Amino acid sequence: MLTAWCLGELQRIKRWLVAHKPSHPLEYHSFDLVLTLWMMGWIGWLPVLLFDEVLWAWPLCLLGMWTPALYVGWRARAHAAGRLRCDWLAVLASTTVRA
Repeated sequence: MLTAWCLGELQRIKRWLVAHKPSHPLEYHSFDLVLTLWMMGWIGWLPVLLFDEVLWAWPLCLLGMWTPALYVGWRARAHAAGRLRCDWLAVLASTTVRA
């Protein structure tokens, strides 16, 4: 499993989900939620630091930033256990990057 996330990995997952949206609509929308939380985590640091609300808000920002890794890890464990099928995991395992 991947430990460090980059935009390329998120983009590969998103491209796969866009291509398979008619057959996997729930996965498509759930990953949109994951990306929204990820962006909120990164963007949230500005108001947290600006308004000096570090004590209660920084854990929310960190959780948002870790959302893609947590989601993919949860999906990979569920796929390995046979509880659900996750076809887009193969996209992360491939080493080819398309331009």
